[in-house]
Amino acid sequence: MDKEISKNLVKQKQYKRWTTVALIAGGLGIAVYFLNNTLQSSINANKIRVATTEIGSVENTLTATGEVIPAFEQIITTPIKASVKQVYFTVGAKIQKGQPIVELDKSLTMIELEKLKDQLALKQNSIEKLKMDLNKKIFDSDINDKVKQLNINRLKAELEDTKRLQKVGGRTQEDITKAENALRIAELEKSQLENELSYNKKSVGANLKDYTLQASIEEKNLKELSHKIKMADIVADRAGVLTWVNDKIGTAVNEGEMLAKLADLGSFRVEGSCSDVYAEQLKVGLPVIVRINDQALRGMVVQIKPSVSNGVIQFAISLDDNRSTLLRPNMKVEVYVITQKVDNVVRISNGPAFNGKRKLPVFVLENGKTARRREIETGLSNFDFVEIKQGLKPGEKVIITDMSQYKHLDQIQIEP
Repeated sequence: MDKEISKNLVKQKQYKRWTTVALIAGGLGIAVYFLNNTLQSSINANKIRVATTEIGSVENTLTATGEVIPAFEQIITTPIKASVKQVYFTVGAKIQKGQPIVELDKSLTMIELEKLKDQLALKQNSIEKLKMDLNKKIFDSDINDKVKQLNINRLKAELEDTKRLQKVGGRTQEDITKAENALRIAELEKSQLENELSYNKKSVGANLKDYTLQASIEEKNLKELSHKIKMADIVADRAGVLTWVNDKIGTAVNEGEMLAKLADLGSFRVEGSCSDVYAEQLKVGLPVIVRINDQALRGMVVQIKPSVSNGVIQFAISLDDNRSTLLRPNMKVEVYVITQKVDNVVRISNGPAFNGKRKLPVFVLENGKTARRREIETGLSNFDFVEIKQGLKPGEKVIITDMSQYKHLDQIQIEP
């Protein structure tokens, strides 16, 4: 038969079991605490960056990119259809006012100019011919009119003679009627001649006006082409640096096609671009910080392009110091558009410790050997500074290195 185990013995075994479990759990807890607080509770001072809080201003910025371009860049185009005959300078050359840049072959345009001269001469000759024809018709008509008037005077005299003779029986009433009809016909012929003369004057005058207008148009075309030929001598109308040139000798170029770009490298501006997410915040007149290496230039947004391409909005920046020696054409720069600013607030240098969250823990140095964790609240931020709304006072030293691996600790020892 099996023997019943006593209750005391059962209790003793259970007690030993629970004691063992408790000891194991306690040992694990002590080990974890030891690892966390002994192995990872210190950090070398060379591995951290420390910044001191201070009173100052903080500007909230939008991050953008930019490209430095000359403030003035002249695009030189060909005024005529021609071909590149000779190029006098290469890209990057400094050019003085009045120096030739490109020589064009203008032979075809010169032929066109001579053709226009001949057409203008034909029009002017036609005008002279019309004037001569008009003068001849006026002269002939005037002579004919005088002849008609003399004939009318003769017929009037004959009619009077016929009437006198009819009274003495030398003429009949029929003779008087014939004389009256002859006079009437002569008067009508004179009226017809005068009307024809008036019509000829108006007709020839209208033709003369048409030819005069055509000649005026031809003359204007001639002057325009002459001016274009003169402008086809591609010379610099101001000093600058050649940033682009069509150096392909013999290449045909059409009227209006670009031949060269001449830039004034004495002053610059910046063409900025940012995500269209910031379209509502971006406004003309906002101040801008342009960062070149570790230095910054101030400026202002002066133009925002209305179109958005591939989710990017572009804007122009005018620099306060547009002649800075830091500026180089086509240089890529960092752009920070200031959308908001606060003054006389607690601020600290920006660093990896600030990840964009409003509330976060930081480690504040105490006596230079210990860093204690503290919850803070941040406000505005930019590339340089972060606003501290709560949790820090001016003059406190804070670790701005990323300390996320130590966020479970209340304090850290700083090893020299």
